[in-house]
Amino acid sequence: MSDTSTLEVFILDKSYRINCTAEDQAILRASAAYLDKKMREVRGQGKILGLERIAVIVALNLSRELLTLQEEQPTPITPQALEHLLARMDQALAAVRHIPMA
Repeated sequence: MSDTSTLEVFILDKSYRINCTAEDQAILRASAAYLDKKMREVRGQGKILGLERIAVIVALNLSRELLTLQEEQPTPITPQALEHLLARMDQALAAVRHIPMA
């Protein structure tokens, strides 16, 4: 198990101390910066007041983005699915070999 340390990030000028491993620090910093940017964008529109409401709106927007990206990505092929596909291809090739040529 990796050792954890405390990393301080700032979101909307508020400090948050997060425990994470050394190898996760860079991605956590990038995630916090991205979240801060998105929350500032929502706050800058001036329509939503309150940190909690801004956070909920940003969370919903990010969830929608994630779900949209997941829908656009092809379904990953598992080893079992690949084996099944190869077996079907072998069957099709075997059937073609048995067709008499005219």
